[in-house]
Amino acid sequence: MEISDENFRVWTEQNEVYFDGVFRLAGPDAYAPIHSLISSLLHEEHKQVTFNLTGLEFLNSSGINLLAKLTIEARKMDDLLLVIKGTHQYPWQAKSLPNLKKLHPLLDLRLA
Repeated sequence: MEISDENFRVWTEQNEVYFDGVFRLAGPDAYAPIHSLISSLLHEEHKQVTFNLTGLEFLNSSGINLLAKLTIEARKMDDLLLVIKGTHQYPWQAKSLPNLKKLHPLLDLRLA
């Protein structure tokens, strides 16, 4: 499954979600299809789900809120390991992604 427009792309492959481009959607309602796509993957009873953000150049505050909601959703699933792959190439990731560990201490955050 894939959701995209001229600025961004989100797609899933097995138990991994890939984010690519620039996300400047206009609020929670605009992010709802992405939330639905990822939430359904979280509920497929995988042992591990990975959010690969290495191609994500920019994410606005509504998008960061989406990641927070999904992190909390994953935390409620006792047998699911959530892995988030980010990069130091985009400074916002090194600044914002560690805050997700406050929401889910068992989150495996990998910044390369």
